[in-house]
Amino acid sequence: MRMEKKEKPLEKMTVKELKEMALGLPGVHGVHAMKKKELIAAIRAAKGITELEPKKEKMVTAKKEKVVLTVAQLKQKVKELRTKKEEALQQRHWKMAEILRRRISRLKKKTRSAA
Repeated sequence: MRMEKKEKPLEKMTVKELKEMALGLPGVHGVHAMKKKELIAAIRAAKGITELEPKKEKMVTAKKEKVVLTVAQLKQKVKELRTKKEEALQQRHWKMAEILRRRISRLKKKTRSAA
């Protein structure tokens, strides 16, 4: 006898597991050619499960400004700071260049944690 265990969420299942599940469902055709997102959508439609909210883009808060920034905005800020750093180096403002280098490093770490 096989005991039924709690089914894991569709997003956590492998494509192989999803295909096996979809083969047993009525109204699902062309399973072997489907990608993971298509399989999940087909299984949800066949079982009558409503779609969950799509994930929103992760936001990061910058400490001083208390403004929520997206990864794209953080990368844009890094780009701006790099140009300022280059200008500081050309004008031989070593202290300012070092400060900007640290800021760039901090922002890059934030983009990695937000991704």
